[in-house]
Amino acid sequence: MIFQSLWAATAPDAPKLPALTESRRTDVLVIGGGLQGLSTALHLAEAGVGVVLLEAGEPGHGASGRNGGQVIPGLKDDPETLDRLWGPQATEFAGATADVLFALVDRLGLDCDAQRAGWIQAGSKQVHLPGLRARMTQWQARGAPVEWLDGAAMAQATGAHGFQGGWIDRRAGKVHPLKLVHGLIGAARAAGAEVFAKTPVTTLERVGTGWRARLENGALVEADRVVLASNVYTPSSLEPRLARATVPANSFQIATAPLSAEQLQRILPGGAVCSEIRRVGTYFRVGPENRLMIGGRGSFADPHREADFAELEEELAALFGPGFTIAHRWFGRVGMTPDHRVRICAPAPGLLAATGFNGRGVALSVAIGKAFAAHMAKGAPLPIPPLPTIPAMPLHGLHRVYGGIGIHYYRLRDRLDH
Repeated sequence: MIFQSLWAATAPDAPKLPALTESRRTDVLVIGGGLQGLSTALHLAEAGVGVVLLEAGEPGHGASGRNGGQVIPGLKDDPETLDRLWGPQATEFAGATADVLFALVDRLGLDCDAQRAGWIQAGSKQVHLPGLRARMTQWQARGAPVEWLDGAAMAQATGAHGFQGGWIDRRAGKVHPLKLVHGLIGAARAAGAEVFAKTPVTTLERVGTGWRARLENGALVEADRVVLASNVYTPSSLEPRLARATVPANSFQIATAPLSAEQLQRILPGGAVCSEIRRVGTYFRVGPENRLMIGGRGSFADPHREADFAELEEELAALFGPGFTIAHRWFGRVGMTPDHRVRICAPAPGLLAATGFNGRGVALSVAIGKAFAAHMAKGAPLPIPPLPTIPAMPLHGLHRVYGGIGIHYYRLRDRLDH
């Protein structure tokens, strides 16, 4: 069965991009045409650096064009933990990722249905609330426009059943991610970047003081520096360490038929997006054509039938009641790390990579792309200290085998928490 995302159904046709068939030389080679790669290429080109971007399929085919479209600042760790881990500059960077994305959208006039109406992080059990309040308080102390929501305020803000409390972060918002990808393609090309589709890279090797990439068609691209922006879609033949740095967990999503006027007044009436703090929780928003979208962790195996989305449909009914017609079902991979922390890596001279966005990828990937470009073009320090290697997860192959067991275990823990 072929599943079509709501994004693919509501985006204009993608820009027509050529494949690269001839060898060439450039200053920087970017491998991967998602939000991270496109942001890197755009900002490099704007800085006057020659850049070639190669995408194996079509830009946005991976997580960048299939995510929930939630623009959430910060990382999974709280600000005080980020201060201890990487320093205040990393905390400041993390807190500003949504600012970076929305400022870019405004500056370039990108048509991507951007709306900055906030993100709600919700707790369904009393045990969740102290941690949520501590997180909110730490961001509040750093000047973030945040607000606590008790149970009654949560019900009014979300229209959902069962939330005991949470907080809203008004730095956040939402976009149509596939439209954003398309807009970044146009902006990067207008700035002078060369962007190619259907151009897989098969090998990457250090040659002298630079790099050489061999394409599937036999052509070569030589560059002084390289950004590996292919995340969990990196083939092992290209960079085995990056392929083993994260677990590519599936995120399932569904979208309903358009909501009625009454439902729109009740469900997320302020336009915010929402995600739960449960270990295996859901995230939801109102999307294009006023359809309610809800996503969550699915099985590690790819879905092949509508019944594979049954647990997500049960979550929808539990939150908002029965009676919704499901119009779209789709899935994509999320790069997860055991500690839920992003990996920024500089494993060789002139080579950068980032992976493990852990569900924060929309804002984070755009901001990291901008930071990578500033580092390569101007020598600016990276906001998160880079690792000198790409750390492979121990027993990586077993994580997918036992991942499904782990999801069921954490769902059980969520039910048992008081």
